[in-house]
Amino acid sequence: MGLARTLIFRATTLALVLILVVFFMVIILGATGTSDKILQAMVNEEVMMLRQALAKTIKDPEELNRVLAIRKQELMEFYGLTKPWYIRLPDMAWRVITLDLGKARTLKTFAGGNKVSEIIMERLPNTIILVTSATAISALVGLIVGVRIATRVGGLLDRISSYFSAVSYAIPTWWIGIILILVFSFFLRLFPFGGLYSTPPPTDPFLRFLDMLWHAVLPVTTLVIALVGVWIYTTRTIVLNTAQEDFVNAARAKGFPEELIRRRYIIRVAAPPIITNVILGLATSISGAILTETVFSWPGIGRLFYDAVLVMDEVVVIALTYIFTLVYVVARFILEVLYVILDPRVRY
Repeated sequence: MGLARTLIFRATTLALVLILVVFFMVIILGATGTSDKILQAMVNEEVMMLRQALAKTIKDPEELNRVLAIRKQELMEFYGLTKPWYIRLPDMAWRVITLDLGKARTLKTFAGGNKVSEIIMERLPNTIILVTSATAISALVGLIVGVRIATRVGGLLDRISSYFSAVSYAIPTWWIGIILILVFSFFLRLFPFGGLYSTPPPTDPFLRFLDMLWHAVLPVTTLVIALVGVWIYTTRTIVLNTAQEDFVNAARAKGFPEELIRRRYIIRVAAPPIITNVILGLATSISGAILTETVFSWPGIGRLFYDAVLVMDEVVVIALTYIFTLVYVVARFILEVLYVILDPRVRY
């Protein structure tokens, strides 16, 4: 009963975090006047385009101004500019919290739709294929190599991994991507320069999937090169610190087999922080990689967020912020459950 109460309390606090993030996003957009400026600029742009179109048919200036004034008032009511921000934005935030994401102001799907949910769901699989796959590969390699070198400190593999980790962390992803494009796309012509599919894309579903994987090789490789060094070094540090604890030395003094010590006394104790990095890393990967997706023209969530900020589409910005926070909250709750399984002390 105590464990259930603890998990319910954690779930409640994480839900409050989710609501607070949306609340502060609304405050930032509304109190600073950013939301009103965005919508007012959009109204003025539409009115200006309408003036250019109607000027060819309506020659009377007074009649033209009257028509434009009516249209401008309709647009202001449509965008909610006739209401103050503290009435307009909370309603939008509530719809986002209840996953009624509404329609985007500017951005559209590839088919031309403007529903925010359709725009996000169209980009999400692309980000999972690119960023989440790269994160999973990097985490797996990091766990295998990191645990191995932590038990052989000072060896050749340990020194090579340490140097590689430093270089991997220091090199920006966009530079790695450009180098890979120059070598494997421009000179060797083994992989495409970017994009999601070939032009024109294959019509057969299986060939279309293979074509997408072919386009994903270079961007995934770019992210793996940039991420795997950090995963190796982080895992090595966590396992190494655990291996130097007194209870590990006591187990060795008792003559326990080294494999048993590594599995029961080192890896299991080091598992919670390692699992934390893995789960949060996978959750963060949902937000995409803006620079990598831009370099390779990959239509993912990261590029969508960048485009939403660029065109100041506040509905998409709030929706994406909420989705990112929701994924983080779910990941944190999964960690709370895993902690109970991995570390029995949490139950008490």
